[in-house]
Amino acid sequence: MRKTIVRAGLALVPFVLSGCSATDTAPAASPVATASVQARGETQAVGTANADAADDPAIWRNPSDPAAGLIVGTDKKAGLYVYDLSGRQRSFIDAGRVNNVDLRDMGDAGIIVAASDRSDKANAKIALFRLDPATATLTAIGKVSAGAGEAYGICLYREGDTLSAFNVIKDGTIRQVMLNIQGAPSGRIVRTMKLGTQSEGCATDERTHRLYVAEEDVGLWRFDASASGNPDPIRIGAADGKHIVADTEGVTIAAEGTGNGGYLLVSSQGDNAYAVYRLSDDGYVGRFRIAKGSFGATEETDGIDAAVGDFGPGYTGGLFVAQDGHNDPTAQNFKLVAWADIKKALGLE
Repeated sequence: MRKTIVRAGLALVPFVLSGCSATDTAPAASPVATASVQARGETQAVGTANADAADDPAIWRNPSDPAAGLIVGTDKKAGLYVYDLSGRQRSFIDAGRVNNVDLRDMGDAGIIVAASDRSDKANAKIALFRLDPATATLTAIGKVSAGAGEAYGICLYREGDTLSAFNVIKDGTIRQVMLNIQGAPSGRIVRTMKLGTQSEGCATDERTHRLYVAEEDVGLWRFDASASGNPDPIRIGAADGKHIVADTEGVTIAAEGTGNGGYLLVSSQGDNAYAVYRLSDDGYVGRFRIAKGSFGATEETDGIDAAVGDFGPGYTGGLFVAQDGHNDPTAQNFKLVAWADIKKALGLE
């Protein structure tokens, strides 16, 4: 969630002045080395203009036709978009004030899309949809209560045939909701955890049964994702103004192999960058920015997603998608980056 940014005594409010470029709001240089990559594509802009609207993406990989993958993206003022890998809008569903989004392929039950529904700021809900890959459309299948508070972040966790959602409430409460998606969906809160202050972004690693959550002004935390697991968090990355510059925002994993290989990525919103950690030992690897090239740079990123695997020409090693908070002269959108470009820039090849 983007906030007012203070730099050198000046309050920079997130709006665009006529005649100003996106680089006019760029923060000071980072105190640690930061690599650069360029986007290879971008989505069409969301429909809500002149507002902080685009928020979070979720990637679906088509295993039979990698180039036919899809991206679901939120417009938190209006609903959900579905884009193809060229960035073309394929569909839109009016879903109200949905903030974060995640998806899982549940086999016979279909591709389930879950969004944090903050239409009622006193009562959190999880909005559920099915994604039809043939038509690139979403069908609403119902909403599930997630307890009191304003729903901010969401991430799904599949353990065998069981699907649960972690709903991150604005005040730092995290509820694990066991979902029943047979017929009319229902949910049951099986566990509640708590961080101290405003939190949002989250991601799960189903190989290692771990949950990662971003506490915006504090940093990045790791939990046991199993319903019977230890509820106490372990901090693995601090918003210290070096590796992460607050807000600590979107979180995703780039899982490599069947063990604990791969990387954890988090949006360092305060300096338009992304920090990277090893999943195997939580060790810091480096950081990067998406710089201007054939497509614009990204600024003040909220949500991110990554997926390793073949996504067709341009993205044969995997795909990273980031929300762009300034996409002048149009509304906000999402930028597409080859995972191979990120690994090369960070010396991870």
